[in-house]
Amino acid sequence: MKAHASWPVRLVRGFATFWWDFLVGDTPELFVAVLLIVGVISLVSLVGHLNMLAVVLLPMLSVVALGASVLRAWRSSRRG
Repeated sequence: MKAHASWPVRLVRGFATFWWDFLVGDTPELFVAVLLIVGVISLVSLVGHLNMLAVVLLPMLSVVALGASVLRAWRSSRRG
């Protein structure tokens, strides 16, 4: 890596770093869960034309993902 990168390279690197920290942050599993939930809801709604099922699935999948994240954090805090 160069010690003195040009300003466009620093700008792009800073922009990418900001979005990585903003979207992924400390819990990449929640980022992946959101991508999966959006994908599942899109498939159910667009391919299956089951909009009511999509409306019900969205909060259910969100609660499951958040619960799994909290459980993971709780278990790791008990170990350390």
